[in-house]
Amino acid sequence: MQYTIRGIPPSVDHALRARVRATGKSLNEATVTALAEGAGVAGAPRKRRHLGDIAGTWKADKALESALAAQDRVDQTL
Repeated sequence: MQYTIRGIPPSVDHALRARVRATGKSLNEATVTALAEGAGVAGAPRKRRHLGDIAGTWKADKALESALAAQDRVDQTL
């Protein structure tokens, strides 16, 4: 098997060839997958959202907190 890139260190070559045996992928596929994983771009992009982006900023509401506490007390008695 040959790479389409050059200068692969022996330890990396060994690890990639072990991955080929374990996954049944071609050497090039295993190499591209390893590169993508190393670069943090493998798979679907992960989105991180802050609740404030979706619902706005949080404001304390004593009436709401009181209603939720009352609901908790009712739920506990059922």
